[in-house]
Amino acid sequence: MSNITNGVDGLFSSSTADLLKQKQKLDTSKGSEAFAEHLKGAINEMNDLQVKKEEAVADLATGEVKDLHQAALAIGKAETNMKLMLEIRNKALSAYKELGRTQL
Repeated sequence: MSNITNGVDGLFSSSTADLLKQKQKLDTSKGSEAFAEHLKGAINEMNDLQVKKEEAVADLATGEVKDLHQAALAIGKAETNMKLMLEIRNKALSAYKELGRTQL
């Protein structure tokens, strides 16, 4: 079994101060490179969560899971993150289509 417990414990440990530091870092960075890096980081994070989810599901299927609650949290976090990314993609596509309909 992979170490799901350590990965899930860190999911909810963000404090307000940590979030403000991340916001300040985003505010100081400018340009399309910063956006691309931020997007790439979000996609990598989503991929990591999906990998942890797959490991948790495999552990559940084989009966190797030690903490069912932590495995369920990992699965739920990955599903929520995927839904969020799909909504962001849909909004971006909608905005792109709207720009295409704009007359100059």
